[in-house]
Amino acid sequence: MDHRNRRLDIALGLAVASFLVVPWYRIEGGFLGFSWLSGFPDETSVAPGILQFLVHGRAWLAIAALIVAAAVGVRFLVNPERRGGLLALLGGLGLTYLALQGLAIGFSGWTWTMSESLFGALADGQPSMGAGAILASISFVLIFAFGLAERGVMKGDAFVVASIAMLVFLVAVFVFYPVGSMLVGAFQDFDGSFNPDGFTRNIQDSSIWSLGCVVGGERCGVAWRTLWLAIMTACGSTVLGLAFALVATRTRFPFKKGLRLLSILPIITPPFVVGLALTLLFGRAGVVTQALADLFGVEPGRWLYGLTGIWIAQVLSFTPISFLVLIGVVEGVSPSMEEASQTLRADRWRTFWRVSLPLMKPGIANAFLIGFIESMADFGNPLVLGGSHGVLSTEIFFAVVGSQNDPSRAAVLAIILLCFTLSAFLAQRYWLAGKNFATVTGKGDSGAHSALPKSVSIGVHALVIPWMGFTLVVYGMILFGGFVKTWGLDHSLTLEHYTRAFSVEVVNGTIAWTGVAWNSFWTTMEIALLSAPLTAAVGLLTAYIIVRQKFAGRNLFEFALMMSFAIPGTVIGISYIMAFNLPPLEMTGTALILIACFVFRNMPVGVRGGVAAMSQLDKSLDEASLTLRATSFRTIRKVILPLLRPAITAALVYSFVRAITSISAVIFLVSAEYNMATSYIVGLVENGEYGVAIAYSSMLIAVMVIIIAGFQFLVGERRLRRENRVAGFAPSSRQEIIA
Repeated sequence: MDHRNRRLDIALGLAVASFLVVPWYRIEGGFLGFSWLSGFPDETSVAPGILQFLVHGRAWLAIAALIVAAAVGVRFLVNPERRGGLLALLGGLGLTYLALQGLAIGFSGWTWTMSESLFGALADGQPSMGAGAILASISFVLIFAFGLAERGVMKGDAFVVASIAMLVFLVAVFVFYPVGSMLVGAFQDFDGSFNPDGFTRNIQDSSIWSLGCVVGGERCGVAWRTLWLAIMTACGSTVLGLAFALVATRTRFPFKKGLRLLSILPIITPPFVVGLALTLLFGRAGVVTQALADLFGVEPGRWLYGLTGIWIAQVLSFTPISFLVLIGVVEGVSPSMEEASQTLRADRWRTFWRVSLPLMKPGIANAFLIGFIESMADFGNPLVLGGSHGVLSTEIFFAVVGSQNDPSRAAVLAIILLCFTLSAFLAQRYWLAGKNFATVTGKGDSGAHSALPKSVSIGVHALVIPWMGFTLVVYGMILFGGFVKTWGLDHSLTLEHYTRAFSVEVVNGTIAWTGVAWNSFWTTMEIALLSAPLTAAVGLLTAYIIVRQKFAGRNLFEFALMMSFAIPGTVIGISYIMAFNLPPLEMTGTALILIACFVFRNMPVGVRGGVAAMSQLDKSLDEASLTLRATSFRTIRKVILPLLRPAITAALVYSFVRAITSISAVIFLVSAEYNMATSYIVGLVENGEYGVAIAYSSMLIAVMVIIIAGFQFLVGERRLRRENRVAGFAPSSRQEIIA
């Protein structure tokens, strides 16, 4: 049996199994609970697909079963081109039919009036799709992909074709479908009928587009205010992130390990906690504000509450993301390029400005884009520090849950935000278009990076050291708040908050987790540890396809992946509720909806980091592997992944941390059974229990530091050379060895 038949047989076997051996519809107790086994296959609620149309009257499923039977028959055709064409046709037809019947038929019958008028009323409807329907959908995607591969698409590489097809399928289900469901609301009344009046009224609202002041001012329209803030945050976070990366890799800074730890602290902190710490430092009653008032008679002001305060908090929060993206790119610049420049008598400054910095362009552009999008989508910092000067993300939130109750306005604001994000994406593409940044080629070099010019070294140290001090002060305030009775009022020391949140008792010889925070803590850890590797895997696979493969619609595919990152978490949460609360896919109240949200919300960071790192890997490395008859999958596993360890670490760390610290989307998706840490902390803050909230946040920070260190240890470092050294500080005689 050749590889083509083996792959196809597996896909067909899954398709047949989806109709014969697993429940077709959603099970209330969950598929993995296996409580359904007692009633399988006789009970209607757990019957497989074949019994649903043979016994329980759901005849529309018979068409999908016939498509599977036809695909099984086509498998025995000898002509590969004809077989491939028919398989691709049947796979696409089966997937389309499953989607249409799922959307058209709900709990009580037809959901579309047109369907009822064409086919007549149905005696019964259908529940949401379950394990059988989902398995059948995945099987149809694989059949479609293997059919295209047999016809020679992507040079017949079944792994690449299947990866593209599966990613497109997942993005369509978890990005386009929920966002489309929400945007439809812009043209609907509350009863679901078509009415464009709300869209027309909101798109012309002067409070969105007003230019009655200097752009970026506090009283500008919310659209321009958000755009100005995003540009300033992206610039600040990119410059600081690059400075951190240069200090960590190109200098003899004595506290590099501490620098790396401080650089990730803001990203592992719930954003409203940073906002509260800044308020206690610089608010009207803050420590610094009161000290200045006492010493110099400066009257306390409200300068922190507005764009200035949001900008400080966002730069503090998003600089670590830029650092994580840029550290691998800075390390990846080949010393041979710098050696060639200095051999031609260029000084260190000219080498840095004309050689090193241009080779970092992919990382700089990606860091700027991520900072811009993060600022646009940020919800926690504007909520705490924005005061009366909202941005798009908070305006969307209040348009839905506030007294306005205007889903149409929320949809319009989301469309505006997407337009800004698309503009940034296209500008980045234009800046990098037609340029080659490959620096890791497999050829030897000394392994020693050129030292930074003195002026650059002084500049980056002047940025990094004060920022480290500022970060230490902010986190000192956070740590201090967990050990005082009432933060800001009564500073007598106590352990009461930690005891209430994380107390443990031994009852009858067993450990009892009696603290009020344990339930949400374990739930958060479970979901974060499940979603992080999935996010990294999907993101890096997508990056490989974008950089290494050429196919129709690649640019559109790349932008579609960034869409989930560009949309505010508030909108993602609302759109998931609107899309997945009813058939065909019902996931609300489950862990699956949280995992799906985290994977497709955070995946673009893995994509951008992977694209930036992979742009530096010469294509000849994978071509050599393929020439030696290795498959694409083996090439990725043995050649590409070992050289992408910084990007893997960044994707794992970021996705894990965001799963724990995310608030804007999570607050809509949590349930009594699956309550995440951030939503629980928000509840504590709303109830005035600041001490317990700070204690919980401090515990999360400590746990995340430990787990991040574990990720770093498991993944390891990329070894491009025997040693990573800076010229002038160590000998440079050893040659580069690809690990």
